Amino acid sequence: MIITCDNCKTRYKVADDILTKPALKVRCYKCNHRFTVYKNDPSDDSFLLQDEITAADHRIITLSNQKGGVAKTTTCLNLAVALAQMGKKVLVVDFDVQANLTILLGFRKTRSFYELLNKEVKGINDIILHTKYPNLSLLPSNSKMALLKKRYLKQHNFEYLLRNRLQEVEKKYDHILIDTPPSIEFFTLNALIAAQLVIVPTTCEYLSMHGVSQIGDIINVLKGIDHDIEYKVLITMFDKQKTSERVINEKIRRKYGAVLCSTFIEIDDKMQESHIVNLPIQYYDEKSRSAGQYQALARELIE
Repeated sequence: MIITCDNCKTRYKVADDILTKPALKVRCYKCNHRFTVYKNDPSDDSFLLQDEITAADHRIITLSNQKGGVAKTTTCLNLAVALAQMGKKVLVVDFDVQANLTILLGFRKTRSFYELLNKEVKGINDIILHTKYPNLSLLPSNSKMALLKKRYLKQHNFEYLLRNRLQEVEKKYDHILIDTPPSIEFFTLNALIAAQLVIVPTTCEYLSMHGVSQIGDIINVLKGIDHDIEYKVLITMFDKQKTSERVINEKIRRKYGAVLCSTFIEIDDKMQESHIVNLPIQYYDEKSRSAGQYQALARELIE
């Protein structure tokens, strides 16, 4: 349950079983303001709210946009590496049948979430791989992932499969980043349900903006069923030399100002070169523009 102080607007996470009576008198740890959530008790005793929600609670971050080609996988990889270089312990989850994130990290013919659900391994730790990059681990994908949709889509609560498995290892990592396919279906819904924060990468193109709107609509629905989730829009592959992109960039800023990342990622030939040699941009050219921008994005998210 999420409780918001009606004085200073600080948000707190509270166990559901706290509300054992019709009302509960609470006291904000930040401003000491007392207010009633639900509890018909006239005494001055109140429950002290202390588990404040901060940026650190954005432990699980999903990258999603219905539009393809907007740098979801690139952002997932390079943001994860940037966080890892800051000393954060990071797990990246390749939840896309194409397995591009797995390939970029140098792995092929791996076990995946499919083998976990099919009980071919004992637990999630058996499929998590340690990469050659410090503080960075991978839950890989493979072609068998395509069978998951057919097998589990009609199962009750299918959208909680990923979240339930990640709960087994969530506390081992500072951040878990999930890469998703360019569609809104089985894999994306699982990734959204698992996340506390969704980053929606978008290029300065009309169809990409439409994809942002669709993800935003889904997140608003999830909030309506008491799912604590937020989202941020990230401009990627921005070419400031093109007039059309500058115009759409301004439209994005007017529309999504409150949830738009301050950092944006510009188009960079060095990024394409890094893909060819299967290296994160920070390890291919740490002085490149893209490397600096992904470091800035990592700082923005944790600060």
